[in-house]
Amino acid sequence: MTAFASRILMIRPACFGYNVQTSGSNVFQKKPAMADPEIQKHALQEFDRMVELLQQAGIVVEVIQDTPEPCKPDAVFPNNWISFHEQGEVVIYPMMAPNRRLEKRKDIVDQLQQKGYQVTKLLDLSAYEDEGKFLEGTGSMVLDRANKLIYACLSDRTHADLLKLIADVFQYQVIAFHAVDERNHPIYHTNVMMAIGKNFSVICTEAIPDQKEKKQVVDTLLAHHSQLIEISFAQMHAYAGNVLYLISQTQDPVIVISASAYQSLHPSQRKMLESQGSLVIPQIPVIEQTGGGSVRCMIAEIFLPFLV
Repeated sequence: MTAFASRILMIRPACFGYNVQTSGSNVFQKKPAMADPEIQKHALQEFDRMVELLQQAGIVVEVIQDTPEPCKPDAVFPNNWISFHEQGEVVIYPMMAPNRRLEKRKDIVDQLQQKGYQVTKLLDLSAYEDEGKFLEGTGSMVLDRANKLIYACLSDRTHADLLKLIADVFQYQVIAFHAVDERNHPIYHTNVMMAIGKNFSVICTEAIPDQKEKKQVVDTLLAHHSQLIEISFAQMHAYAGNVLYLISQTQDPVIVISASAYQSLHPSQRKMLESQGSLVIPQIPVIEQTGGGSVRCMIAEIFLPFLV
């Protein structure tokens, strides 16, 4: 089993901006002072530099250009609407915000197939949007593929019924819990508060108020990952939980973490992370502040079989 990806999908934004349809449930978003064209310009610069850094680290980045029409302010975050699996399965997820549903493009799957990726099954869960049930991909779910576990904090964007559906399809076990920030606002996506690497995990345990749920999450993490890096609420808001562990083409571990997240870490935490792999540290302040997501949200890992 391939637990960590060496190939990823990233969507180059055409209309990046502040999404009013998601701001109600995403407290990480901040209304920008600059005009939309300036926001888009900065977002493109940040995106292109991040792609460059990942490629230099030996990651294969499949960059697909966002279509200008219709305008999709969050297209840069594809991990919420699509996931790719090692037996060739592709899952398309039900999204809460109507304008985020526009990001779902079957032609992206076609383009990947043309590049040599093998797709055996397409599971489209979009119909659940009509029932008001949502599950926003690997934003809602932090997948421990090696141990077949799904960690998920339940929220308006993460429905328990759909977690069970995915768990049944892929034969995973669900570790579900509730999580809130310091103001008692629900955490909208699990991947802003926790991440999993080969031998470590990152988590904001403060965000889990129920002691029984917290114990189950921590005990399960420690059973499979020797190092637990605990982050504070402030570090979570700097996206220290929104990191991603990848494997380079030469099988070396690569950890992607934004500059703001890295700067928020204490020296001991940095040392722990650096002991686990080479760090890729892009500066993406406009994408983070305006979009309410960070590096992990920008990456959809590709586990599909690949014909060289």
